[in-house]
Amino acid sequence: MAVTPNREALKYYATPGPFTDLVPHAARLRELPETVPELCRVVQGLVVHPFHAQLYGLDPAGLRQDELQIRRAHEMLDRVLTVDPRSLSEPRSPDRRFVGNCRHFTVLLCALLRARGVPARARCGFGAYFEASRFVDHWVCEVWDEARAAWHLVDAQLDARQRQAFRIPFDPIDVPRTQFLVAGDAWQRCRSGRADPQRFGILDLAGLWFVRGNLVREAAARAKRELLPWDGWGLMVEGGRESDGAELASLDRVAELTQAGDERHVEVLKLQNSEPGLRVPRAIVSFGPGGNAKIDLGPGVAN
Repeated sequence: MAVTPNREALKYYATPGPFTDLVPHAARLRELPETVPELCRVVQGLVVHPFHAQLYGLDPAGLRQDELQIRRAHEMLDRVLTVDPRSLSEPRSPDRRFVGNCRHFTVLLCALLRARGVPARARCGFGAYFEASRFVDHWVCEVWDEARAAWHLVDAQLDARQRQAFRIPFDPIDVPRTQFLVAGDAWQRCRSGRADPQRFGILDLAGLWFVRGNLVREAAARAKRELLPWDGWGLMVEGGRESDGAELASLDRVAELTQAGDERHVEVLKLQNSEPGLRVPRAIVSFGPGGNAKIDLGPGVAN
């Protein structure tokens, strides 16, 4: 649906943040195509998801699992080029691709688009197209289409093999919003009783607490702080009391604002920056595959 463009918001999302700055690889980026479908194919030729390794003839146990902990897009490309120094436009064989999850696919596409001045932002939420009757923890990229004057969802992870394996009926360049629920939508559905929180999660993890975590990550991503799916801070690690009225009211407001139009862009950023439970600190906790660990995100990330 066409909307009146908010040029301030579009300008904000057309420039990189701490995790999407690709300046160290500026020369390499000039080798790449420019359209969204072409850039999705570039990303798919550089990244492989460990959960779907067998679709590409790989043994998940033999993958470079440490790469899953990399947060910055330029460090992702560092790894890609260390393994294979050819042009980034050249698809790597699956065993020579960066090992990343949906967030890595999303952030890399987002970084490539922002490097070209195209408004793009990562959205954290849940996909309805991986498991029957379940909304699976997932990230996609939201891209501004100037011709349509509209944002549209792009799933850079869904290449031909995954589209066939998961029987995807839609174009991954324009994911229906009924098929990907942003975290705020999921939160409102669960809070209102329209959806069962136990249908939202991944593997054996599910529940309102999981939706809560993605909602906090979604707010951070709107402020261009695209953390890993298992990074925790603020309300994710300090709260959790579903009966706490003040916390629930704060999260309800996050859910409302992150789904609102760009006319409320400034409100989203102000809330994310002013609310202690939402603001990204320099030190966080990673609840990742390698076990829990305190992580220093370094300078320029905390807001």
